[in-house]
Formats: sequence, structure tokens, C-alpha cells
Amino acid sequence: MGAVLAPSILAADFARLGAEIKDVEGGGAALVHIDVMDGHFVPNLSIGSMVTASVRRVTQLPLDCHLMIENPDRYLEAFIRAGADMLSVHVEAARHLHRTVQVVRGLGAKAGVALNPATPLSALKEILPIADFVVLMSVDPGFGGQTFIPSALHKISELRQWINRQGIDVRIEVDGGVTMENLDAVVTAGADVIVVGSAVFSSGDPRGTTQRMVRRLAELAEHGAGR
Repeated sequence: MGAVLAPSILAADFARLGAEIKDVEGGGAALVHIDVMDGHFVPNLSIGSMVTASVRRVTQLPLDCHLMIENPDRYLEAFIRAGADMLSVHVEAARHLHRTVQVVRGLGAKAGVALNPATPLSALKEILPIADFVVLMSVDPGFGGQTFIPSALHKISELRQWINRQGIDVRIEVDGGVTMENLDAVVTAGADVIVVGSAVFSSGDPRGTTQRMVRRLAELAEHGAGR
């Protein structure tokens, strides 16, 4: 299976959010990525569970909720009840990760752990075998439209090697600054899920841009890039 595209609605036009989601869905997106920010863990406010519930009503695509918030355990059930199929929390914010992962799974969602760019992979050592996916941030979280941090490529590659050596089924999601120009490198390094925001929603043609990126992911899969 090749890598899939997960457009982040943080970069969408919220005045026409339903239409924007339909555009990327029609373009072949596999997931809808929802960035949740609280103004504390990251210096920005974004989307809550009510918006997540609204998104759930306009698409059948899985909802991938990324909690960039303090005390994420307080809100796990609210987001899953709102429709989240995948829920990730930050290693830097969740104090009891094993418990958090178990709660998310117990509520019926896939459990992910997210890592900021400056946090080493060693922080995943104990949790990796029980996670469903890892979100590697390739920008510092908080704002859309940032430039991809090049050192993230080595981090993706190293994590892919860890997962392969352990023979575990954990997907690598890469979030931040991915564009058509660096898409090949991110996938070749080992990413399974590609989060894209401004590259799609600020392109002037979200559906067409999604189609082009999805087509490129299919070509890379045919050539065996990634895993």
C-alpha cells in the first residue's frame, strides 16, 4: 500500500468549509486532517469538537484529529464522539501516554502519538509498539504555511527503520510544510500519511492539486518508494 494524502482544513476557507472538503474528497484525499490548537501548548487557537462534528456531517472520509493541546486526556471522548476516527496526542503534552493510547482505542479510534521537530525519536521507545501511528511534525506546530524542516527527512527514515526492524504495524504521518516539490523526498524517506494544508487549499484549485498529489503518490507506490 502506498502513501495517502490527508488535507488539513486549518488552511481551508472556513466560509465554505463544506465545499472545500468536498473538493479534496473528490480529488482523491484519503483522510481529512483536523488540527486542534488551544493557545497554550501552541501559540494559536483553531478548531474544537463542535467543528469536528460539523465536518463529520459533510464527509464519509475518516477524520484524523491532531490534538495540539495541554491536558489532552480531558478531551479524548469529546473528539471521538464528534466523529474522530484517528486521534493523536503529543508526547510533550500527555503525561501518561500508555493510558491515553488505551483510552483512545477503548473509545473505538486509532491512537497516535505526535512528536515536535526538536523532540528526539527516543521519546517513542516505550510507546511505539502499542501506537497505531506516529505524527512526525516537520514544522514547529501552531501555524499553517510554514517551511518544511529538512532534518525531518532523516527522522522519518530513522523511524521507518525502527518500525521495520521491530516488525510492527505503525504508520508514519508527516505534518508540516509538505508541497509538490518535497513530496517525493518525504515518501521516499518512509512516510505513509502525508498531511498537506496550504499547498492544497491556497493553490486556487484544491481539487486539482489534490488529484495531482494523489496521482504522484500512486506513481511512487508503483516504483516501491517508502517502505
